[in-house]
Amino acid sequence: MLHLLILLMFLSLRKSSEFPNSVRMAAILDDPMECSRGERLAISLAKTHINNIVDPSEKARLEVDLFELLRDSEYETADTTCQILPKGVVAILGPSSSPASASIISHICGEKEVPHVKVAPEEIPKSQYLRFTSLNLHPTNTDVSLAIASILNFFNRTMACLICAKAECLLSLEKLLRQFLISKDTLSVRMLDQNQDSTPLLKEIRDDKIATIIIDASASMSQSILHKAVELGMTSTYYNYIFTSLEFPLLHFEGLIEEHVNILGFSITNQEHPHYNDFVHSLNKSWQENCAHSPYSGAALSSALLFDAVFVIVTAVNELNRSQEIAVKSLSCGSAQIWQHGTSLMNYLRMVELEGLTGHVEFNSKGQRTNYILKIVQRSKEGLKQVGFWHSEKGLVMDRKFYFLNASESLFNKTLIVTTILENPYVMLKPNHQELQGNEQYEGFCVDMLKELSEILRFHYKIQLVADGVYGVAEANGTWTGMIGELISRKADLAVAGLTITAEREKVIDFSKPFMTLGISILYRVQMGRKPGYFSFLDPFSPGVWLFMVLAYLAVSCVLFLVARLSPYEWYNPQPCFKGKCNVLVNQYSLGNSLWFPVGGFMQQGSEIMPRALSTRCVSGVWWAFTLIIISSYTANLAAFLTVQRMDVPIESVDDLADQTNIEYGTIQRGSSMTFFQNSRYQTYQRMWNYMHSKQPSVFVKSTEEGISRVLNSNYAFLLESTMNEYHRQRNCNLTQIGGLLDTKGYGIGLPLASLFRNEFDLAILQLQENNRLEMLKRKWWEGGKCPKEGEHGAKGLGMENIGGIFVVLICGLIVAVVTAVIEFMWTMRHSTETEISVCQEMLKELRSIVSCHESIRSRRKRRLIRTRFNQTETSRDVNTMSLSNGKLCSGTMPDPVSQRLAHEAALAVRGCTHIRVCPECRRFQGMRPRPLESPIQSEESLEWEKATSNSSDQEQ
Repeated sequence: MLHLLILLMFLSLRKSSEFPNSVRMAAILDDPMECSRGERLAISLAKTHINNIVDPSEKARLEVDLFELLRDSEYETADTTCQILPKGVVAILGPSSSPASASIISHICGEKEVPHVKVAPEEIPKSQYLRFTSLNLHPTNTDVSLAIASILNFFNRTMACLICAKAECLLSLEKLLRQFLISKDTLSVRMLDQNQDSTPLLKEIRDDKIATIIIDASASMSQSILHKAVELGMTSTYYNYIFTSLEFPLLHFEGLIEEHVNILGFSITNQEHPHYNDFVHSLNKSWQENCAHSPYSGAALSSALLFDAVFVIVTAVNELNRSQEIAVKSLSCGSAQIWQHGTSLMNYLRMVELEGLTGHVEFNSKGQRTNYILKIVQRSKEGLKQVGFWHSEKGLVMDRKFYFLNASESLFNKTLIVTTILENPYVMLKPNHQELQGNEQYEGFCVDMLKELSEILRFHYKIQLVADGVYGVAEANGTWTGMIGELISRKADLAVAGLTITAEREKVIDFSKPFMTLGISILYRVQMGRKPGYFSFLDPFSPGVWLFMVLAYLAVSCVLFLVARLSPYEWYNPQPCFKGKCNVLVNQYSLGNSLWFPVGGFMQQGSEIMPRALSTRCVSGVWWAFTLIIISSYTANLAAFLTVQRMDVPIESVDDLADQTNIEYGTIQRGSSMTFFQNSRYQTYQRMWNYMHSKQPSVFVKSTEEGISRVLNSNYAFLLESTMNEYHRQRNCNLTQIGGLLDTKGYGIGLPLASLFRNEFDLAILQLQENNRLEMLKRKWWEGGKCPKEGEHGAKGLGMENIGGIFVVLICGLIVAVVTAVIEFMWTMRHSTETEISVCQEMLKELRSIVSCHESIRSRRKRRLIRTRFNQTETSRDVNTMSLSNGKLCSGTMPDPVSQRLAHEAALAVRGCTHIRVCPECRRFQGMRPRPLESPIQSEESLEWEKATSNSSDQEQ
């Protein structure tokens, strides 16, 4: 059973690998000459290779009938097609050079459902409805257009000229034209006349200074145009040619004089195919035997496409034969019969994928070729060299190292003319320039950078100053002045200076990558305001804030005094040791204490006075929160006001400058900054341009030095590049920058349009940036000024001019304290009865005691009208003012009974506390008022407290 299964599988595989009994196809050739493209030979070679696959003992399976056709003969095309159908073919190939004839064949094959494989370019105009039975191995016009547009975009070609041999090229390259319309780049189209003479067109292109030329013509016509360009001297490194013909490898370049001419084209031949060498060898051998000379240097595109077409059809038939038995059928144009296997074969044809002489072969649902590459080849000294490819799905892929020649070779020992302009610090004359010659006369940033570039790219240069002394601006007639004009007229090869890269300049010349980034800034003279004074510590708050703080302090003191007097919880017993015996209640918030308490809180030092009641605590908490915010805000701003010398600048931004008319402002005449304001669409910049343009006398200056002189000597603001602003501010401390940058741009090296050396200068500049050489050169020429950079000022110690006012306040406070102490001393002495000496003598005595550092203990001075002797039996006094044991006074302003009662209670307290430590609370008798009397002498609580204390004293004994 196992052997039977293996035998059946072998027979099935053998059958699937075999062709049908007879595979017949027809090929219509519109160029059947032996000394032509070799289409007949290509079909014969394909048939031979395919038949060799089968067992040689078996009969050949593939037959190809060849039919000749006159070009663009519609009647003969239809008649030939109707002659082919009765032969029972599986497909029809060709023709290769008649799109109109191919359209007629496709129509007939579509009616009979016979596959038609095309190898010719798309017909013009293109049919909107493609037949399902049609396939085309030739790349579409759309793909070629997209490939050319990608190349132009890759090399940043914004100006180009299209030379058309036929008017149909406008339709075949429709995608390319649309690309220019969308990007708003310039593409001029020129048609060859009836004489097919390209000389007048090439002269017009040369006069218009167009460097990129696209040629859409046949291989022979492209060859003729290229030789005419050689005669007109248009094959230098300045020009670039792109050929749309896919037979570009067949062109002859032996007559080209310039070695560095840039010529690009396309190719789809696959030289790595195993049959390619045999195919080319057979073609050359046939041409040598039948022709006087070889018509082409290689395989023609149509012959290679026909070779691949044969393999495509055979591969599809083989795949279809695996699923069903194919039976060919004789058809007629006069009947309605169709081939029943035609639709199935077309489906298999669309699924074919193989590697042919023209690369990867694959089709989309519309029968068009897809997933293939167009090789981009360049003419070089060694012949054609591939520099990239365009993939129908992935787009353009270029290899930069193979495109153009190596600049180190092309620039080697070549002398370039460098145009420049004197501008500090970019290009300057040396102090002894009169004794020097040539490049040795100059120095500066750009001169050093040019030396670095010449060492990398190995070229020589000659520096020459621009004749008119300007950078370059477009005139009304379209011409350019300055360095830009010299590059356009080819009087110079490079422009090395502080040359700004702008869109308008980029249209007429090429720029390298920027070697310095900058922007327009405002330069103005320094106007210093007042320096910090002795009382700068008051500056963090305005006078109004200080006034409100004083009012808030007075308000809090008054509210605290009022609330403390109203709240019963702020009245307390000053002697907690005699609970119930002392009927005196005191209040610590006298008017003086109420004024002192907020001061302690404001200074964050506190005081010995603590609130007791909820109301007074509420007032205290609100005041502390207020002082916390005030002190924090003051501390945060104090440093800036003590250390910063503030500038009195009337403008702080470009908007301030545009909104006023007192300060004049302008820029360098006919420079990039003037062009920026002239072309700007921003409203502020438009107003500034209108002002500068209409101001009389003119606010424009001829040079940077003139603008700086005008800034220093008049009320003038100068608009210039930030790098120049920084350079001059380093050397003149009276200059300052106002605001930030108005735009962002860069300085670049100017080159003629489409210069060959642009990419190499880009790489060299990037190399200098990566090696930090440009930054080192900038530091060399920018630094060294006497003025420090903004933001680099070191921290300096505060001097007396910053904080001298604090010492003034301290000294004044000390003087007030001494004067107050003297007044207090004199007031006390005048009311004292202890001695009869004068106040001055007493003060001298006290000063001697202070100087001699005596102990801080002395007897209490007695005051007049006060008697301090107490008898245990005394209970009342005739006087209204009595002295208590703690030295406080019981004022006699109260009624007599009240004062006597207070004195009695105080005496009891003093008598009862002879053996007990007096607490601090017993010493506060400020603002006393009497407690309501509960008994004539002592209350019950007083008796109980006395009994308890007597018991405790007995126990201690």
